[in-house]
Amino acid sequence: MQKLRKILWPFSLLYGGVVKIRNIFFDRGIFRSFSFDTPVICVGNLSVGGTGKTPMVEYLLRLLQPGYKVATLSRGYKRKSKGFVLAGPESGVESLGDEPCQYHAKFPGVMVAVDADRVHGIHNLLQAEVAPDVIILDDAFQHRKVQAGLNIVLTAYDKLYVHDMFLPAGDLRDDTLQARRAHIIIVTKCPEDLGEEEKEQIVRSLAPGGEQQIFFTAIAYGNSINSREETLPLNSWKEAHFTLVTGIANPAPLVEFLRTRGMDFEHLNFPDHHNFSEDELYKLRQKSRILTTEKDFMRLQDKVDHIFFLGIRTAFLFGDGEKFNAVVSAYVSGGDK
Repeated sequence: MQKLRKILWPFSLLYGGVVKIRNIFFDRGIFRSFSFDTPVICVGNLSVGGTGKTPMVEYLLRLLQPGYKVATLSRGYKRKSKGFVLAGPESGVESLGDEPCQYHAKFPGVMVAVDADRVHGIHNLLQAEVAPDVIILDDAFQHRKVQAGLNIVLTAYDKLYVHDMFLPAGDLRDDTLQARRAHIIIVTKCPEDLGEEEKEQIVRSLAPGGEQQIFFTAIAYGNSINSREETLPLNSWKEAHFTLVTGIANPAPLVEFLRTRGMDFEHLNFPDHHNFSEDELYKLRQKSRILTTEKDFMRLQDKVDHIFFLGIRTAFLFGDGEKFNAVVSAYVSGGDK
């Protein structure tokens, strides 16, 4: 791995140089950014995948939906549609992409839209017959044409952005100095027993600015598994062999969770946002029972039988959930603008 990184290092320097110049152009106003009167919350990261953006967006939806008309806007990665698409009754993975399709299925009262041009997408949402009170941008921290009112940057506990390097030698797609634009930094996928001493070490490593707040979260797995027809206790599969299918950036926490529960399974691991071929689908159809992630379930539920998903949620550590909720609520209500 170290030898490969040395080979790729010159390309990382080139990529990093382009990223830095682009950010300078935005910082100096050479490239224009747009802000909006409607509250806009951006959930993003500095690296490629695997930091838990989807459960964080869902956390915000659960927090805000009871009191506000909420919209989510995503790029719609690997969708087959073009331009701006607002989810409707017939919308699916092909028109929305897997993560927006997941939001649409779980939160029927939320306006779910996709558009690679976030400025164009926000304008379209605000021109709707019933415009949203707040817009959540999914994975848009690098989309600097939009100046969000609240930037939430995620970084994984086992791969903090301060210990990473630019693509392709590392996983960074943005300069670590850009973390200063974040109002909130969340260290995700922490062990549930993370101690105060290690917490403080991480805070010192991230070196937040005076106004920035840092939170720590863990993955909370459900105790049940779900298909389109039924819900079963996870432990009901404990004595039976099954196939785990993942197409996410980092399946290691899920694999470890299932192993600690004493589950017996084979793991078929695919790249993030993987489009399954007909040959792969044929092989999956031969499996007697399949467990997958909720995101992968969105792509596979109409193509494979005997498939269930295990849901996850974001869980704040150190009793900081209410503090985080208060910061977000104050911004949306106008108390922190």
